[in-house]
Order: sequence, then C-alpha cells, then structure tokens
Amino acid sequence: MQYSARIEQVGTPPITAVKGWIKGRTYSAIRPLVDLCQAIPDYPPAGGLRQYMQKMVTQPLVAVYTPDDGLEEVRSEVTAWYRRRYAGATALSAENICLSVGASQAFWLAMLLVAEPGDEVIIQTPAYFDHPMALETLGIIPVYIAETQKEASREEQGEEQGEEQGEEQGEEQGEGAKPMWATIEEQINPRTRAIVIVTPSNPTGRIQSVAEIEQLYACARRHNIALVLDETYNAFLPPGQAPHHLFNKPDWGRNFIHLASFGKTFALTGYRAGALVADVELIQRALKIQDSMVVCQPRLTQMALTWGCRHLDAWVEYNALSMRQRHDAFCTLFKSAEHGFELCSSGAFFAWVKHPWPQASGWQVARHLAEEADLICLPGEAFGPGLHQYLRLAFGNLKQEDVAAAVERFTHVLPPRG
Repeated sequence: MQYSARIEQVGTPPITAVKGWIKGRTYSAIRPLVDLCQAIPDYPPAGGLRQYMQKMVTQPLVAVYTPDDGLEEVRSEVTAWYRRRYAGATALSAENICLSVGASQAFWLAMLLVAEPGDEVIIQTPAYFDHPMALETLGIIPVYIAETQKEASREEQGEEQGEEQGEEQGEEQGEGAKPMWATIEEQINPRTRAIVIVTPSNPTGRIQSVAEIEQLYACARRHNIALVLDETYNAFLPPGQAPHHLFNKPDWGRNFIHLASFGKTFALTGYRAGALVADVELIQRALKIQDSMVVCQPRLTQMALTWGCRHLDAWVEYNALSMRQRHDAFCTLFKSAEHGFELCSSGAFFAWVKHPWPQASGWQVARHLAEEADLICLPGEAFGPGLHQYLRLAFGNLKQEDVAAAVERFTHVLPPRG
C-alpha cells in the first residue's frame, strides 16, 4: 500500500530515537544509566491515590465510557482546582473544560479547531517537539520565533520573577531589544491562526511573566487569533511566581486557549490526564473531533484526577518544593563542575545546556554521551531549527542523591570523534 507523503516528512519522535540507541544494553549497579531523556517524576503517585485506584479498578462502571468532554463532577473538581491556583479564575466554569488524553491530544484538538492545512501557527523556540510534529502532520505551517538569550537565561540566573518584577521585565527586555510579543506581531499575517507558548518552557524552563502573557493576549486580540498556552508544568512555578490572570477576564475565551496536563502534577504520566480549556462554543465544536478521535478520557483517569484535585494540594506543593530543591542542587553542581558545557537556562524539570563542540551536531553529542558516558538526553535539534549546539537535560526523574553522580558524567567525557 502507499503511505502518506506528509507523514514521511515528519521526524521520528526524539525520545524513541534516543532510547533506541541503548536498546539491549545493560548497566552495572556501580555505573547505572543516567536517564535525562524524558520528564517523569521520580516519585510515585500519592499513597492515598493509589489505594483509591485499587478500589476503583474493581468497579464495573470504571470500564464504561463517559460523556465526550468528561463527567461533569470531574470537570467541576478541575474547575475548583484552577480557582485555587489562578487568582480565583472567576470566569471559568466546568463547561469550559474538555478532558483529553494528555496535553498532546488537547493540542491536536486546539489546532484542528482554529487552523486548516496551509495556515500558519507561530511557535516560540526552543519549542516542545510534539507541537511542530503535530502541525506538520496536520499540514499546518509552524513559524518559528526564537526567544532571546536574555529571556532564556532569567530562570537560570536565579530570577524568581514575582509579578511586580515580571511586569518590569515584560516591558523592557534590555536596551535595544524588542519584547517577544513585538517580534511575534511582526510575523502575523492573514494566514496566521495562533501563537503557541509553553510556560514553564519545555525545554528551557523559562517562565512567561504575568505582564508578558497579558501582552501576548492583547496581541492575539488585536489580530483575532488564538493565544494557546501549554501550561503542563504550572504546578512547578517557583515560590513567589504568580500565574496569569486571564481566567478572570469575562471574555477570556474569545482569544485564549489553555492546554493542561495533570500527569506531572499528580505523577500520573501513564494515565494521560490532560484537558482543553477554552470558550464554551469552542468546546462544543471540539466534541465533534473528540468523539471521532478518542470518545473520552478513560473513566479510570477521570477518577484519579478527581481524587487528586480534591485531596492533593499539599502533596503537590511538597513535591514542587522538592523539585525546586533538586533544580537548585543540579544547577549549582553543574555550574561549578569542570567541563565545557554551559548552563543557559533552567526551570521546572529541565536544564538547557550548550555543548562545547561547535563542529558537532546535538544529535552527535547526545549519541556520544549515550555511548561514552552512559547518559541519555535530547539533542537541541529536536526543539527547532538552529539549535544544534544545545541539549535538553530532564533532571526531574533523578533522585536528589543521584544528582552529583549525574553531573560528574559530564566532567569525564572526551570530544566526539569524527
């Protein structure tokens, strides 16, 4: 049979490619594999949640479909969770939520709702690789806008960006530098349908300030396009960092779409607990796609999500603090270690580093690390064009006691051959 020419042009999923390099290899207890490839919490789901799910899985009803957008009581619990986290989220209701099979499926829903083949979507780079892969699959053209080094380095420099501080920086990026929203606005044309931003960023950890998000939202409104925020890591904002206030605007859904994932929040990555949060009319249109794509988020996942939203606020805060401590330990050790790698940005689960061999690609260096240092990570090219000198390190799945040993691997690696 014949294959889709469009799919042939889409790259192989980078995590799959990197893990293929080590397939069949074994590692000793003395020198185990250091996995900095995929962002997975090193801790399990909360004990109470696991006990609850053990009971639920025996119930016959758990095996049955739910409404396409999810059970109303689940969406109501998610709404309450948002109101606790997003400055009241006074204009948000359960009708604004469609539960999805992870944030990636929510992104597909959003793009199918706002764009058609040949349309353009602006993506800030470094970009989460699933987004351009999805756009290319759909025949939508990604337009890449690079964040400046000044922007990318804020979190790494220890700037915890409180709301007041973020407003000042949102207005001025530095002498002679354009703010990101202005650079984006220059690229908007009649084919542009959306601006996609991931905050905190995967892969850099960079956080958009409240003021920056307001400016991006105002830009989207001026051009009647969608501002799409993927906030998968919103439970891991640093202390003092305020979330945006868009959900308090009476007509926020007119030009704003939010993508959610609770997989990292509640350590349920395999449950695929995501959500599309949007205008009620858009949600109703999304159900046409949802029904033909997945029907609904699994009921078992919805049960876990409900329990987590009701009972795990303190547990989430504790793990966010632990992850922040791990971030700080990793960055301190990485910057003080004797190697040629440069820590450019960091935050949430990630460090974005520049490797010391400009003649080598990110793919070459990542494979070299896998083969010579028994360490896997992702190459910069996976996150957009022009990023061959970078690597993404996902330290979120390292235990605190393993951080020093992971950093040490970088100090002994020799330049790649060839």
